[in-house]
Amino acid sequence: MAGHSKFKNIMYRKGAQDKKRSNLFSKLSREITVAARMGTPDPDMNARLRAAVNAAKAQSMPKDNIQRAIDKASGGEAENYEEIRYEGFGPGGVSLIVEALTDNRNRTVTNVRTIFSKNGGNLGASGSVSHGFDRLGLIEFPASAASADQVFEAAIEAGAEDVESDEGGHEIWTTQESLHEVARALEQSLGAPESTRLAWRPQTPVDVDGAAAEQLVRLIDSLEDDDDVQTVWGNYEIPDEVMEKLA
Repeated sequence: MAGHSKFKNIMYRKGAQDKKRSNLFSKLSREITVAARMGTPDPDMNARLRAAVNAAKAQSMPKDNIQRAIDKASGGEAENYEEIRYEGFGPGGVSLIVEALTDNRNRTVTNVRTIFSKNGGNLGASGSVSHGFDRLGLIEFPASAASADQVFEAAIEAGAEDVESDEGGHEIWTTQESLHEVARALEQSLGAPESTRLAWRPQTPVDVDGAAAEQLVRLIDSLEDDDDVQTVWGNYEIPDEVMEKLA
């Protein structure tokens, strides 16, 4: 197992989402609805739904909103969302993976391609960048959940593959297959996680600074503002002092 890293930087600034809470709730609701529609509407019996509900709770999403999203799927009122992955290149030679849930594939691909081209990037073909990432399970806990040593020990006991802790929180990495099993084990000792999901972990981070970093942040901001985009993953590392200026 490895220790500290800068994954928080790689996945982007969580704080930026606080400014987009309404948009964030919409994305969380969509994930809950899709998860409930794909399996049972009971979070205890549906691992993906349980993870989506926990993520919504971690963002202080009201219980009524969560239940409405589940009921929407149960009542057959939900749109037929499709999961799509886009891959592309951003400023500074950065690779980006964009995950979307959409009820209109043509609209989404047009929007994503336009956002890339307007912000110094370009949309690539499927598989053009994902070979530089590992598909793994990721469980996130706040820094207040426990000390780095305590989280490390709990993760080892639960069967995790890797742990990364810093002042922003704890990231616990697993294989795809063991994600929810490890998450359940950790919940017993650390409480409910902030999020449990499949993630794209870059094999080789790319350092980005100056004008390229500013343009990259604008690109990611624009992608995350799109209603259909759920998550943006990248292999970039931006110096903390630059991120502070851009926050």
